Amino acid sequence: MKILSREELLSLEAYAQCRDQFRRQVMTYKTDRKIHLGEHIRLLFEDRATIQYQIQEMLRAERIFEAEAIQEELDTYNPLIPDGTNWKATMMIEYTDTEERREALSRLIGVEDRVWVQVDGYQRVYAVADEDLERENAEKTSSVHFLSFQLTPEMIDSLVQGSSLAMGVDHPQMQVVESIPEKNRLALVKDFADNPAAQLPLSQGN
Repeated sequence: MKILSREELLSLEAYAQCRDQFRRQVMTYKTDRKIHLGEHIRLLFEDRATIQYQIQEMLRAERIFEAEAIQEELDTYNPLIPDGTNWKATMMIEYTDTEERREALSRLIGVEDRVWVQVDGYQRVYAVADEDLERENAEKTSSVHFLSFQLTPEMIDSLVQGSSLAMGVDHPQMQVVESIPEKNRLALVKDFADNPAAQLPLSQGN
């Protein structure tokens, strides 16, 4: 899955014209790429389509149109696109109550390193978290982390052939094991092949 280039992004004016439709497309597309681990952790598995949407929204919100500033956004977000040997995910720790969230983030220090995926018949693959910068300190972890799961060629082949997939959390303060439904598994397996769906028709202005 190749990274995004500046030429593939729409101008602010062109994006405004197709934003509503593209947003609906992306929200629908994201549905099968969201995985809930228990009640309080949600993973969104990123790819070119989700990252293109994120960049376009950032450019719109910040009114960015200079070439150098656009490239800075690309340099920030392109590392979140999987390269065909891994999965990249945004991890969100979610609590509706502010005080409960504050207490949970202090208990869950290091949880981002204890999230795992497992292809049936193989060992768990634990996340490499926050390669760009540190998002926790001695007092608490962040509510948002960026994860990478590096799979072996054998794991990928097994997934493509139909092996089941599980995910979970192995932390002293949180133990979760989830069997991934087939629709979600199929959506994620596409990251290891040429995936036309990962290029939604934003760049064509549809």
